[in-house]
Amino acid sequence: MNSELRKQLAEKMAGEITLSDSPGKALKKWRMSFDIPQGVLSERLGVSPSVISDYEGGRRKSPGTAVVGKIVDTILAIDEENGGRHIQRFSRILFTNIDEDVIYDIHDYASAVQLTDLAKAIGARTLCGTLDLSIFGYTVVNSLNAILQLSANEFNRIYGWSTERALIFTNVSTGKSPFVAIRVTPFKPRCVILQGLEVEQVHPLVPRLAERDRITVLCTSMDVESIVNTLREKEW
Repeated sequence: MNSELRKQLAEKMAGEITLSDSPGKALKKWRMSFDIPQGVLSERLGVSPSVISDYEGGRRKSPGTAVVGKIVDTILAIDEENGGRHIQRFSRILFTNIDEDVIYDIHDYASAVQLTDLAKAIGARTLCGTLDLSIFGYTVVNSLNAILQLSANEFNRIYGWSTERALIFTNVSTGKSPFVAIRVTPFKPRCVILQGLEVEQVHPLVPRLAERDRITVLCTSMDVESIVNTLREKEW
């Protein structure tokens, strides 16, 4: 694994956790972004699972920089042993630019945001799945340009720093194309929001595909500019 890439990624992770107003929640975000169970991380660190749980839940004093560094290094080591697919995905974010005609807006939260709050902010209705979810970011994507311009590997860039996010696909006609694209990529979002569609207009294949990957699907008729402005103004 590229040592410089690993160093830069470790610095970003440790810096976000240490400087966050809620270090435990930031730690949880990164652990979940790497698909590492609490038990696996705690075993590698030589502590009980309750220690990690208490850090993430804010029930234990925030870890110092040395402990954070050790946790981050352990997360990266586990991923390397499993092939490094998450490190590779984040490398494309570190070293590539985002095309403005593909991604209109992308934002990552330091702390979890309830999906119900985001849905309410943009007037989204539920097609399938649960709203009882937490997300750590959102991406507003030009659906057609993303599908036409991005390779399967480049498509992963729309996930930002966490797959625990809402992908908002704009100007969709039936909603089928985004889900076909998601289906053939290894990473899955928590939620997909179809912009410009009413629930009744969505292709019947969409909920079937979404249920396979346990993705919540929402629809909103709010225009793209209003979505971007509304979400940017929210202080979550």
